[in-house]
Amino acid sequence: MKRMISLIVVSLFTLSLLSGCNTMRGAGEDIEEGGEAIQRSSS
Repeated sequence: MKRMISLIVVSLFTLSLLSGCNTMRGAGEDIEEGGEAIQRSSS
C-alpha cells in the first residue's frame, strides 16, 4: 500500500511539473490536491 501511495505522489508531482506550474504557490496547490486525492481514496 505504501508503494502505491508513493507511486501516486511521485506521479502527481511529475505531472504538476510537466503541466507548466511555474510558481511555488501553484506547485503547492497541485501537491495539496494530490494529497487530498490520496486521503479520499484511503477512506
